[in-house]
Amino acid sequence: MSETLSTDVVVVGSGVVGALTARKLALAGRQVLMLEAGPRIQRDQIVTNFRHSARKDDLVAPYPNSEIAPFPDYKPQDNGYLDQTGPEDYKPEYLRVVGGTSWHWAAQAWRLVPNDFRIKSQYGVGRDWPISYQDLEPYYYEAELLWGVSGPAAMAKYSPRTHPYPMEGVTPSYLEQRVMARLAPKYEVLTNTTGRNSVPYDGRPQCCGNNNCMPICPIDAQYHGGIAAAAAEMAGVTLKTHAVVYKLEHNDKGKITALHYYDWDKVSHRVEAEVFVLAANAIETPRILMLSADARNPNGLCNNNDQLGRHLMDHPSNSATFYVDEPLWPGRGPMSPSSIQQLRDGAFRTDSAAFRIDISNSSRVAGVTAGAIREGLTGAALDNAITYRASHELSIKNVLEQLPDPKNRTLLSTRKKDALGLPVPAFSYSFDDYVHKGMQHSLAVYADIAAMLGATNVRYSAPGVYSNNQHITGTLAMGSDERTSVTNPVGRAWEYDNLYMVSTGVMPTVATANSTLTACALGLRTADAILGKI
Repeated sequence: MSETLSTDVVVVGSGVVGALTARKLALAGRQVLMLEAGPRIQRDQIVTNFRHSARKDDLVAPYPNSEIAPFPDYKPQDNGYLDQTGPEDYKPEYLRVVGGTSWHWAAQAWRLVPNDFRIKSQYGVGRDWPISYQDLEPYYYEAELLWGVSGPAAMAKYSPRTHPYPMEGVTPSYLEQRVMARLAPKYEVLTNTTGRNSVPYDGRPQCCGNNNCMPICPIDAQYHGGIAAAAAEMAGVTLKTHAVVYKLEHNDKGKITALHYYDWDKVSHRVEAEVFVLAANAIETPRILMLSADARNPNGLCNNNDQLGRHLMDHPSNSATFYVDEPLWPGRGPMSPSSIQQLRDGAFRTDSAAFRIDISNSSRVAGVTAGAIREGLTGAALDNAITYRASHELSIKNVLEQLPDPKNRTLLSTRKKDALGLPVPAFSYSFDDYVHKGMQHSLAVYADIAAMLGATNVRYSAPGVYSNNQHITGTLAMGSDERTSVTNPVGRAWEYDNLYMVSTGVMPTVATANSTLTACALGLRTADAILGKI
């Protein structure tokens, strides 16, 4: 073992939430060490990897995976990092690199709606948050300024705002304009609120419509955790890569005293600090706490009430694809430019899941070409099919609310270990009737939208088959009662007064908005708590 390091604050994980939290603490004068299990990466290399990859539809293909700090990869075959115990598979797609998973995201930046914080009180389902929308609203805006969020003023009817967006929404594509106009009699299609520049902002250019926001924006018009990590270092944070944290030490006075990590040579290191901030994702953070089990805490730290890792949630989805009765020419502008927000809240949430409908603007050329070739088309028939299908095909998808369920959980595998000899994450996962009813509701909306767009050849995802959206929440849930939560209302562990968690995992419910903006707002609020401002 190497010599012990010492710092004021150690932050575990360099994703966007951890990096912005670390930056805020450093700017306040704290000495901050940020540890990242994975390597540094550079945008130009990832863009090159993407351009040379045969797997253009695979979000993780351009990113370097490793034996020591692996992340899940399912194509062309599952790399086996995760252990599925059923009854449903849960297959997240996260990265372990400097900047984290937001390198390959769509940068969607919706806030939750106020009723999301009180769903139990309002609708009798799920659980209430220990804080209100009003408590988080100033931190939402703080995060939006750091990201450079663009969005339409009309979005404020769903999530009230004290200040306008830093930028107006990205200019609507032709597809977006036509869908907005066609659906306007019944559905309000709004330009998405995103961490994407509609004008030059913070030294980065405006979006120029490359249409490969996922897996990488080639010009950094789209915000990501790599930018956040660089900003943290500029603020004075020391970043150490190739540092796989595997254990926390504690004393009998309610304090964490040190952590241990392996470097990629499998040498163990020890770090002492006054404050410990776990900012890995909602799978890897519970894993660290479970790996820290000892005689006093046989089920892991922060797990005296068996809440750690429970209430795993994501956003189940399926889709509908069809040909519109006019050419829309998808493929220019952001891949996911607009959405229907009006079904994110309402009295129906008592019985069935709320949802959002996303409109896709991804280029259809590769997919329809492959399909036409499989059909045996050649020559002029192939050319005509590609032209028609690529210009007329539209895909829409739902993003469904999932309620917290203690049976849905992440835990340590009892049958698989990684290259360091550490148990890999395992999952127990399923969907309940609340999700299934929400799916049926959204299928009716799909059919209505298709009819309004004069659709032909309507194709739905396989019945009962759900994809997830990598919005991993719930496993570190904050609450007002330590018997039913892992952290208190500012993200501090109940059992240790110098251990904090900043992650999508602290969200008690998943609602219907992509989770990262909310997690960043919570992380910035936790930083204020660490600094004694709350």
